[in-house]
Amino acid sequence: MGEIIKNGYKRLFEIRLLHHYWLDDGATVFDLISTQTQRDKRLQSYDMRQFLTVSPTVSTSKSLRGFGCIYKNTALGCVVAVPQNAVVPVETMFAFAVTVHDPAFYTYTALTLRPQKIHEIYHKAEDKTYRFKEDVPVLSNLTGASREIGSNKALFLSREFPNLATDDKVESLVQSENALLQLTSDQPSAIIQRLNANKDNLPVFVNQGDVPAIVSPAGLANAPSRGIMLSDDIPDNVFALIRLSAVRAGNADFSFVDGNGHAKATNPVFQIRFKNRATFWRYFNKNTGAAVSTETAPLPLTHYGNAGTKQKPSQGLVKTVNSNDKITQLVSEIFV
Repeated sequence: MGEIIKNGYKRLFEIRLLHHYWLDDGATVFDLISTQTQRDKRLQSYDMRQFLTVSPTVSTSKSLRGFGCIYKNTALGCVVAVPQNAVVPVETMFAFAVTVHDPAFYTYTALTLRPQKIHEIYHKAEDKTYRFKEDVPVLSNLTGASREIGSNKALFLSREFPNLATDDKVESLVQSENALLQLTSDQPSAIIQRLNANKDNLPVFVNQGDVPAIVSPAGLANAPSRGIMLSDDIPDNVFALIRLSAVRAGNADFSFVDGNGHAKATNPVFQIRFKNRATFWRYFNKNTGAAVSTETAPLPLTHYGNAGTKQKPSQGLVKTVNSNDKITQLVSEIFV
């Protein structure tokens, strides 16, 4: 009789990339939709692969193979499973690149006005050229924030919302006295909209605080202030970078192995939430082109439902209203 070898797998972790343009119902945020059945139905129709791609970096792919892991993309994001007896050292770090393959993503996603420009800077002292990409968020279980939702704890890879800064731009998300606010114009003297009186009632969206400060090599000048250093491991078209550590000291909820390096009995589910864009809706006569009316406050763009009382914008171009080099409004034009 031949020898039978059983090698079961356990989930190590899951990453979900959820976009609120496709999940919210008009002005109602996905997490506040009244019933779990409705939320589950919305998730069943959701597929982030329509607009995003998530891939392990080259070095992470090698590490996953070395541990015997299985990596799989899903409609919600990705899953990593490991042989049930495998040991993953606590110092292990995995990285995943998020890229955008649908141009429409930039029209309905908040914070997409930041130019992710690549800078190539020669360092004479080392006879070496360094490459940087500005305004790339780095999402990590070492710095992510959590929320208590019912009896469960939701683990987000985005940092907690920062306080208002003097250089914040339109669409920046900030907290003040535990309220969640969003800028509807650039600083200085930005116009600010209150999204919720208690930030803890909402998920932790990708925000400007997720973009790290760049620490340049000594003597290298003119690098961008915030973003990442590119390498052969990270593709030039990266939109966001996910970095996961096997263990987060002081917060075991964000760790994906126990003290012995084994997959935890219940794997963590890490979430990345993209906030949908909010714009001022301007109405024009489709026959004459004459302006008809403008909503008094910005309204969220969503695939499902309608945040306003009139016709909502179709998925498409969002225009900026500028005063010199300052954006004062984001506008959706609707012809009726």
